Amino acid sequence: MTISERQPLIRVLHDESRSDLREPARPRPVRIHLWEPDRPPARPAPLVVVSHGTGGSGSRMGWLAGPLREAGFRVVALDHHGNNFVDGYEPEGFLHVWERPRDVSFVLDVLAREQPLGPVGAAGFSLGGYTAAALAGVRVDPRILWAVMAGEVPLPEIPEFPGALEALRKKYPLDESLRQALNDAGADLSDHRVRAVFQVAPGVGGLVTRESLANVRVPVGIRWGGADTVSPYEVDTRPYLDHIPGASGCSAGPDVRHEDFFMPEPSRTAVRDRVGGEAAAFFRQHLSRTAP
Repeated sequence: MTISERQPLIRVLHDESRSDLREPARPRPVRIHLWEPDRPPARPAPLVVVSHGTGGSGSRMGWLAGPLREAGFRVVALDHHGNNFVDGYEPEGFLHVWERPRDVSFVLDVLAREQPLGPVGAAGFSLGGYTAAALAGVRVDPRILWAVMAGEVPLPEIPEFPGALEALRKKYPLDESLRQALNDAGADLSDHRVRAVFQVAPGVGGLVTRESLANVRVPVGIRWGGADTVSPYEVDTRPYLDHIPGASGCSAGPDVRHEDFFMPEPSRTAVRDRVGGEAAAFFRQHLSRTAP
């Protein structure tokens, strides 16, 4: 059994400060997949939080979690409510992207109550790449979000949830309450515990503010696919790379597609393995004070 195939501890946590999207009287669920290092150090091991892509699951992020665990990190991957294939989809899960970094901070709060946390890093794929960056202070622009909701700016088709925008509009009318909710979406969602960020084929780059990108003060590593048509480099990756002062990165290959990071194609596993190893090296460098 390889390191990425080892089974994590799975738990379902409940955030009492937010509601379940299907049953509002219940708290928001956040499933976590927790991998512990083989040989825990005497001091708290550094922790990396992993955020999955649109419609995915933390259970499918072993290609990233495995190399991190092998390098001596604790790793916790989340299932974001309404946006994971385990529990099913809700339109808010796809379009209320600002709830994702709140999921991560909630999980960090829970884990910190259970035992001391070592240095923390955040990693993510696709929409998870935005999630990781938001924890370093990147903010979405409420004006663009409103334009999308109003149909003034086209929303790219979401294969996992066709008609997500129409479904959301049925639940939330275009009125001042929605405008206020979108303004709140532009809040600072940074978490001071996050010391480094690693993005893989990040999304939402066209919806974030230049000012917030310029204010990021942690190192950011980025990888992208040269043939990615889901999160195109110019639209989604380049804003992070060009405007975050501490960002650096490189293409994972000119023929690498977005799908190559999650589709079960044996011919493409080498790309995931390589990028997972690069993520581990990045976090060893930037969370090294307590790394083994």
